[in-house]
Amino acid sequence: MGLYSLITGRRGPSGFGSATSAEEVTQRIDATHLTAIITGGAGGIGMETARVMAKRGVHAVIGARNIGAAENAKAEILRQNTNARVTLLHLDLSSVKSIRAFVRDFHALHLPLNLLINNAGVMFCPYQLSEDEIELQFATNHIGHFLLTNLLLDTMKTTAKTSGVEGRILNLSSIAHIYTYKEGIKFDSINDICCYSDKRAYGQSKLANILHANELSRQLQVAFTHTHKHIHLSEEGVNITVNSVHPGLILTNLFQHTALLMRFLKFFSFYLWKNIPQGAATTCYVALHPTLKGVTGKYFADCNEVTPSKLARDETLARKLWDFSVKLINSVSKKNYLGFEDTI
Repeated sequence: MGLYSLITGRRGPSGFGSATSAEEVTQRIDATHLTAIITGGAGGIGMETARVMAKRGVHAVIGARNIGAAENAKAEILRQNTNARVTLLHLDLSSVKSIRAFVRDFHALHLPLNLLINNAGVMFCPYQLSEDEIELQFATNHIGHFLLTNLLLDTMKTTAKTSGVEGRILNLSSIAHIYTYKEGIKFDSINDICCYSDKRAYGQSKLANILHANELSRQLQVAFTHTHKHIHLSEEGVNITVNSVHPGLILTNLFQHTALLMRFLKFFSFYLWKNIPQGAATTCYVALHPTLKGVTGKYFADCNEVTPSKLARDETLARKLWDFSVKLINSVSKKNYLGFEDTI
């Protein structure tokens, strides 16, 4: 899509562009049959995503660390739309224990699951370890969503099979995925403070979001192919797509650690920044638009498919990240939560 399109809002092949809002990309879409989990839906892009989806009829399940803020978000959504279906559940993505509790709480609701929007994140944090002793940005932005997705995948498969409706998983990445460590992911020193860079650590986690989406998409496509070629080997057809998106530059609470610097930069580059309704557009487009049926393993910005970095397209790196993530979670949990062989 390029800088010119970003500045001018010129629309791409999808018919939408950087100036398009989330409401615009979902016009005339009836999604009353869908249930979505949206992480980080208490504010910013996540709240706007939940609001617009609820407006289109989606039952929005918001996972939020700050339940007070989530209750305020729900109240505002209901104020604008009294028919909105919004459910709140506590979720701290930096905690394996919290993620497992969230999944138990969701399953207790006995709801289907059509859409999983991995939206929440932290950004440019000073060096800090999570309660599971993993570098906080990597723990929250990647490992948390990796575990959550795996724990919910069977529910999504069942929903897709019984409903006949395609399931969709979205990872919110960022153009920042291009600004990472030299090797892409620091597998051997993920927690090292000596070479920690808050900016590169964020870029690393956003690169991981794309690699995760691509590898999960590949695995589901293989499962789908095997299912339809050898019906006797499996009982399920995996009708789920997985994509990643860059929402754009939006001044939200993500910038809390560099708020003054970002406001200064925005003053001189105002033409590159979006408002929140524009920032949620690509997420809502990829999650709900019918033209993207069957589209998987892609990266979107400004509501159009674009090409991510070379590292983000590295299939070997994606498989290595997958294996590393499984081992890391197993080492933290002391129990195989994902159903994979524990190789540690």
